Amino acid sequence: MTPETEAELAEAIANAEGPLAIQGGGSRGLSVAGDVLSTQGLTGVELYEPGALTLVVRAGTPVAEVEALLSAENQQLAFEPMDHRGLLGKAGTPTIGGVIAANVSGPRRIQAGAARDHLLGVRFVDGSGQVLKNGGRVMKNVTGYDLVKLMCGAHGTLGVLSEVSLKVLPRPEAVVTVAVEGGDLPSAVAAMSAALGSPYDVTGAAYDPDRSVAYVRVEGFSSSAAYRAERLVAELGRFGSTRLVEDSEAVWQGIRDVVAFHGRAGDVWRISVKPSDAVALAPQLQAEALQFDWGGGLIWALVPEGTDLRARITVPGHATLVRASAETRARLGVFQPQPAPLAALSAGLRQQFDPRGILNSGLME
Repeated sequence: MTPETEAELAEAIANAEGPLAIQGGGSRGLSVAGDVLSTQGLTGVELYEPGALTLVVRAGTPVAEVEALLSAENQQLAFEPMDHRGLLGKAGTPTIGGVIAANVSGPRRIQAGAARDHLLGVRFVDGSGQVLKNGGRVMKNVTGYDLVKLMCGAHGTLGVLSEVSLKVLPRPEAVVTVAVEGGDLPSAVAAMSAALGSPYDVTGAAYDPDRSVAYVRVEGFSSSAAYRAERLVAELGRFGSTRLVEDSEAVWQGIRDVVAFHGRAGDVWRISVKPSDAVALAPQLQAEALQFDWGGGLIWALVPEGTDLRARITVPGHATLVRASAETRARLGVFQPQPAPLAALSAGLRQQFDPRGILNSGLME
């Protein structure tokens, strides 16, 4: 089923006789039992006001189309959404609704916030076929339930997005990246922490252990970015050899999309921890390859197929199984198991928004 209007989407859900597998562009590899309900027919820009930094777009609109529209006005999605296709070996088309449903956020999250922090409003259809809306087209403080934040990251289990309103931001005039070479993980985390704690407004901090290189990014007006990068080159020299990177865009796209793992066999896990815990945790993972982002707070791990990586994690955090066989996903679960009180709250929300249990049933349980 591929409805082309919100009314058709509501009718399809209301008339569903069994589970529905909600799908955007099919680029993230999540699969559940049920009839496929695609949002790819819900495309188009409803409103774009560059002067107000506001975009309202239908959920099935391709991310590439949104980014091209914004680029023409020298603007961007500041949360820098990842493209999963290379990592997962998929050929789908990422949609803006899929990005919001999964709260997909890239390296700039440490400075600009996650996708949910840029979401102003949503329209969606719940599990009974009712059309709901929440939020608006400007940032404001309101009372009541914040369904906007609730829908972001729910992976379609509470409702199917039909339209999203987003805050967009200007593209920076310059992007400059400082590389700190030759250090091990403790040194890299210390360097990234120093950069993030500096007054230089760092927008990216990542570490590639295969090359023993930490990357620190600054953005903004050319003169300002150049000055801040120069100061970072000097101040981070105590952690290793420092230099400016020639192609910042390629570096951060590679970090965002975990290009180092593309085409390599094995399961891929995404682990969120405190940056200070990354140093102790890394050797415990016994991974074949690692990549660190968000100053060490986000760890990508490549491990042999079927590995239960959660059993090796001894620090507070959570691990998501991003790439694995259907058998491994069924056995280990995609998402981190929730503590009992939180699981009860989540189940209660699903009961309220999807009383029949038909939307991506079992995906986040």
